[in-house]
Amino acid sequence: MNKLTKIGASALCGSLAAISAANAGDLSVKGGANMTYTKLGYGETGNPLGMASAMTFTGSGELDNGSTVTINIAHNDKSTYSATDIAIATPSMGTFTYDEGGGTGIDRYDDMMPTAWEETNGTGVTAGFATVSGVGGGTDIEWAVPADMLPDGMSAYLSFSPKPDGSANADKSANSAGSGVDGWGYDIAASHTGLVDGMNIFGGYSIVPQFKNATAGVGFTGDKQSKVLGFTYAMGGATIGYQYSNEDLNNATQSATTHYTNNAYGVSFSVNDDLSISYGMHKSDRALNNATSVEVEAESFQIAYSMGGATVKIAETQVDNAAYVSTTAGDKEGTTVMLSLAF
Repeated sequence: MNKLTKIGASALCGSLAAISAANAGDLSVKGGANMTYTKLGYGETGNPLGMASAMTFTGSGELDNGSTVTINIAHNDKSTYSATDIAIATPSMGTFTYDEGGGTGIDRYDDMMPTAWEETNGTGVTAGFATVSGVGGGTDIEWAVPADMLPDGMSAYLSFSPKPDGSANADKSANSAGSGVDGWGYDIAASHTGLVDGMNIFGGYSIVPQFKNATAGVGFTGDKQSKVLGFTYAMGGATIGYQYSNEDLNNATQSATTHYTNNAYGVSFSVNDDLSISYGMHKSDRALNNATSVEVEAESFQIAYSMGGATVKIAETQVDNAAYVSTTAGDKEGTTVMLSLAF
């Protein structure tokens, strides 16, 4: 065991030698462990026990011009590599982030509703609805506008990708699938907390160019356009929220999806420093070119109780027409219990 530890440490130090010499920075590791029990109210689901371990490696350093450099590498749910980002925070020009794994651009606003634990679609009872992701849902470069260039309480972001096909390539690679994407795309995202005490207003817009090859009712007639707008409002221990989003695919193919429209609502309440509860609902409508549509409706009641470094979380979730399946096969319900440990 000791030999393996020494070998691992030596390999890690060797791989980081160039970074350490160049930046004289630090590398830290943090993580947690989750154990879950998920009881679904439909079909045979096998063993209800599950586990997730999460580790995030964070490296930091400083350049000669005063800019700080940060890299985050996440390893989640038994994945050897799940997401990473490299951020350069400059003294006067804002922060530039290279991101793989999502969470930038308008993807940061895919579901901003207040919860005691998890998004409505993330409790183990999968709703399978489509939300906005834009350029920020894949590999992109984002510019966070400097705060001194904006009104007090406002944040703004501009994300760019030369080929926003949702890929996460290794270095020196340009072999990702195009998926109909034609050229560079962008996201504009912004939020404002300075208009009303306790209120956060957010919104964004995205363009992903597509090949305009629609002939005889097949192919794209325009670029994919996404937009989102919403708010949260906190007063005392309660927080409420609502958001609307729309993704127009501009796909002329018969029976293909033409657009998704989402409406999400949420309310949470902190009973005290340790106990919180929430209720959320998310409706997602998928419209097809044959004039039909299917709406997914998901609702989740959640409770979370913290005991020092341990937290117990419970979610009772129900979904109608999951994954836009309008038969009884798309109706789901279930209870998820999690014990989360931080270290």
